[in-house]
Amino acid sequence: MSHARDLGGDYRPVRPFRDRVAGAWASARRRVAAHGAAGAPLLPVLLVCVVVLGDIVDGAGMIWLPLLAAGPALAATTNGSRGVLGIGFIAVTLGATLGIRDGVPGRELAAVLSALMAVTLASGLASALRGRRERVLAAVRSVAETAQHALLKPVPATVGPFQVAVRYSAAAAEARIGGDLYALIPTPHGVRLIVGDVRGKGLPAVGTAALVLGVFREAAHDEPDLLAVVERIERSLARNLGRDDFVTAIVAGYPQAGHLEVVNCGHTPPLLVRASGGVTPVEPDLPSPPLGLRALAGHAPGLQTLPFADGDQLLLYTDGVTEARDHGRAFYPLAEGLERHVSHDPSRTLGALHDELLAHVGGRLHDDAALLLIRKPVASEAGAAVAIDPGSMAPTVHAPASEAECR
Repeated sequence: MSHARDLGGDYRPVRPFRDRVAGAWASARRRVAAHGAAGAPLLPVLLVCVVVLGDIVDGAGMIWLPLLAAGPALAATTNGSRGVLGIGFIAVTLGATLGIRDGVPGRELAAVLSALMAVTLASGLASALRGRRERVLAAVRSVAETAQHALLKPVPATVGPFQVAVRYSAAAAEARIGGDLYALIPTPHGVRLIVGDVRGKGLPAVGTAALVLGVFREAAHDEPDLLAVVERIERSLARNLGRDDFVTAIVAGYPQAGHLEVVNCGHTPPLLVRASGGVTPVEPDLPSPPLGLRALAGHAPGLQTLPFADGDQLLLYTDGVTEARDHGRAFYPLAEGLERHVSHDPSRTLGALHDELLAHVGGRLHDDAALLLIRKPVASEAGAAVAIDPGSMAPTVHAPASEAECR
C-alpha cells in the first residue's frame, strides 16, 4: 500500500518549495502580460524606439530628439494619464541620454527636454479629460438603455393569439433611442397595438413618444372603442405639443376572432400578407391627418375593418425603413423584401428584412426605423406552440423576445 493511501483518501502530496515559487512566478508573469496586452502603450513605445533607432543610426541628435514628443502625444489618444506620464518619462530619459551621447549643446538640450516635459504634461491632462468624457458617455448610454426599456418595453414572442417580432434602430446611435414608438398589449377589448413616428429624431422626440405611449397604454385598457383610444391621444397631444409638432401613427385592435381594426393617422400604410401569398398595402379608406393636427384638418380619422384569418400577417413600420436610400439614392423596396423573406416565424422574417435594410444603406441608418410584425398562427401551429405544465395543467408563459429583436 502506498504512503498516500496510508494517510487517507484526502491526502495531497505537498509540492516542493521550488515548484511553488516557480508556479507563482509563472502566474504573476501571465497576469502582468495580460494586463500589459490590455492597456500597455505599445504603439507609443514603438514610435519612441523608432526615433531612438534613427538617432543612433544617423547620429544627428537635434534632428531626431524633438520627434520623441510624438510618443506621449500618441499615448494620450489611447492610454490613461499614467501611461502617458510613463511614456513621457522614457522619452525624456532617452532624449537626455542621446543628447549627451551626440554632444548636443547644453542649452539646446535643455530646451528640447523642457519641450518634451511640457508635451507630456499636456498629453497627460488631455488623457485625463478624455477618460472623464468616456465615463460620462458610458453613464449616458446606460441611462439611455434604461429609458429605452422603460419607454419601448420588450414585446413577448406571443401576445394573445399572435406571434410577434420587433426590430428597432435609432438614428441617434449613441443614445440608442429615438422618435419612433411601438407598443402591443392585451386588453379586455382584445389585443391592441400602435406604431408611430414623432416629428424629428433623437432625444428631442423622446418626450413626445413617451407621452403618446403613456396615453395609449391607459386608453387601450379603458376604452372599448378603438376610435376613442385615438381621440384620447389626440386630446393629450393637442394640450402638450407645439404648433409645428405632430405624430404619425397606426393604431390597430383585434376585438374579435377574424377581424382586425385599423386607424391610420397620416402614417405609412401597413403591409398585409395573406396566408395564400401576396403582399398588399392597407391604404386608408379616408386619409386622416397625423395626431396633433386634427384641428387644422377639420375631420376625424376613420376606422377600417380587415378580415384577418389564420396564417395572415401584418407588418407595421415607420418611414425610416421605406425612405432608407442606398448609394445610388434608391429607396429600400420593403414590400418586395417582405415577399422574399416572409416565413412562418416573424422573428426570422424581421431578422432577414433588417439585415437586408442595413446592407441596402451601407451599414447605418440615417433615420429612426421600427418594424413590428404580427402573425395569426393556424390552429395546428397554435396547438403545438402551447406547452402544458403537468403539475398545474396551465400553459407555460412564453419568454420575451431577445433584446436584439427589440432594437
